Parts: sequence; structure tokens; C-alpha cells
Amino acid sequence: MTDRLPPTAEGIARAAELLRDGAVVAFPTDTVYGVGVAAARPDRLDALFALKRRSPDRRIPMLVADLDQVAADGALLDDRARALTGRFWPGALTVVLARGDDTQAYRAPDHPLALALIRAAGPILATSANISDQPDTLGADEVLIAFATQRDELTAVVDGGPVPGGMASTVIDLSVTPARAAGRANRPRALTVAPGGGLRAGSSYRAERSTTACNRVVAAARTGPASRSRARASNGPSPK
Repeated sequence: MTDRLPPTAEGIARAAELLRDGAVVAFPTDTVYGVGVAAARPDRLDALFALKRRSPDRRIPMLVADLDQVAADGALLDDRARALTGRFWPGALTVVLARGDDTQAYRAPDHPLALALIRAAGPILATSANISDQPDTLGADEVLIAFATQRDELTAVVDGGPVPGGMASTVIDLSVTPARAAGRANRPRALTVAPGGGLRAGSSYRAERSTTACNRVVAAARTGPASRSRARASNGPSPK
């Protein structure tokens, strides 16, 4: 049976304990509800994929609280990564970084409960809290309905109230030079810095044009002041 945990210090501590023990836990983010396992427990990814009925060859991002957790995971951080995350995290920006002989996607969600949980439990390998290719969930009740026949597989959901839904995150691949924008099915997206400093992704540009725009965003992040501006995106892949 899935436990419903309150959005309190005690509830977050219990969720973090469950994650460290290998449980699959759902929680709110700045877009939709997510579900995940502790990054320190990659042996539990099979349980997460089974819950979602999702193919294990579809990789998922790691949710982190800050860049220090990315560094601790062994990812290669350069000045592009530091500039972009310094300007757009926490928010709807996912960066793909080289990590050893492979790559890993990272995002810091702009939601206080999610960040508190990540700080308590450590980084979380997370995806959207729904059956694969089914509608996203925007509240704890919807999560429980989505997994109604799998209550023994989802250990807990942290009830943080409704979340806004909305656009998925922009993904920038920094494992290559020049950087490139990533989209669904590897379709590139054109990127611009929107008025107010947010990050916006378009949908109808050729790959080379997207790469040029992406690197302009990187340059703007390097030269622009660090701010509380949030990354805004459209037509990008969901990090959850």
C-alpha cells in the first residue's frame, strides 16, 4: 500500500529514508509530479521502470539540488555548465554532461519541497509519475489513481498539493563542443534568451541553426549576471 506523506519536515525525512533504503517514491516538482529512486541505488532502476511500464533503454535525468551534487557524481563541469546552471538553476533547464565514458542529464527543479527532499536523500533518478505515455499527474490523488493497481510497487507519495504542469524543460547537451540543444527523438531545438532573462526553445529550426542559437545562449549566460531568472521552455523533452 502506498503511504501518503505530508509536506512537513517529518514527511520529507521519512521519504528520504525510504529512498535511501531503495524505495520508489513520488513527489511534486515545479512542473508535474515525479517518481524516482535514489541515485545511490541504481539497482532499483528496474523497479522504477517496471512501475511505469517503461522500457529501460529510455534514460532518465538525475534531479539535484545544486552543482555540488553534480560534481560529486563525477560529471565533467566546464565554464559553460557553470555559467548556464548559475543563471538558470533551479528551473526548467536540463544539462547533459560527460561522466566517465558516458553522459548523464541533470536538472535542479524549482520547487522547495523537491529541493528539500533531494538535499535530504541525495540526488534522485526521476521521471514523471505516470504510466509511460499516459497523462502527467498534477497532484497526489492523481498519482495514486495512476498507480492504483501497483500500490505495492510505489512505496510513498509526498503530498505537496497541486503543481502547475506546463512546459517541459529545455535540454542542452554540453557533453560535446559546440553545445547543442536536444529535443524529443533527438530533434534539435532553437534557443534564445527571452525578455527578462529566461530561456526559450523553439521548434522549427534546422540542426545547424539550433546549434548556433544554443551557443549564443551559452555565451549570454557567461556574460550576463547571475540572477533568479528561470529557464522557460517549450516543446522540449520532459525531465521527469
